[in-house]
Amino acid sequence: MTLIELAIPGAWVHTPRQFRDERGVFLEWFQGAAFTEAVGAPLSVAQANCSVSAAGVVRGIHYADVPPGQAKYVTCTRGAVLDVVVDLREGSPTFGTWDSVLLDDVDRRAVYLSEGLGHAFCSLEDDSTVVYLCSTPYSPGREHGVHPLDPELGLRWPETARDGSRLELSLSDKDRTAPTLTQARDEGLLPRWADVQQLLADRPEPRPEA
Repeated sequence: MTLIELAIPGAWVHTPRQFRDERGVFLEWFQGAAFTEAVGAPLSVAQANCSVSAAGVVRGIHYADVPPGQAKYVTCTRGAVLDVVVDLREGSPTFGTWDSVLLDDVDRRAVYLSEGLGHAFCSLEDDSTVVYLCSTPYSPGREHGVHPLDPELGLRWPETARDGSRLELSLSDKDRTAPTLTQARDEGLLPRWADVQQLLADRPEPRPEA
């Protein structure tokens, strides 16, 4: 398992090796030991989510309070999505910037986002299925959003679907009424870089495998 860090510190992408034969395909989309070696801490899974989205659906930008934060390991098992990582950590050297990865059922990549980062994606075809492992369970009181169409962030959402047809973006009521980055910062809702660094520093050192 090889993880490559994205332009946002604390986010990585994994492109698995696939083994194909006449029966189908096999791959290892997650390996605990290799993940811990690359990231510096194990992924403690408290919840696993699955979402199925029509073409053009945008979900996010979502994030959780730090502490405790919520790390995510995300892949697309069917269809295709443009997956976006946004640095919402106030005080971070890359605050307000973003990076994106195509997740689909061809290359079968996975993206890891550590605590404090914002996550969003856009479905590129009907029934795109996204599965993600979460380090903490869902807690509505400490989970928030930033508007995915905020011009300050300038996320470049795709205009065409996987089949070449035009995409019409669709947002939930919650995401449509989410604050902009500036509004969330002014209201004190964003994670702080210092708190994220303290959270990481307080983690116990990973134990080597026997």
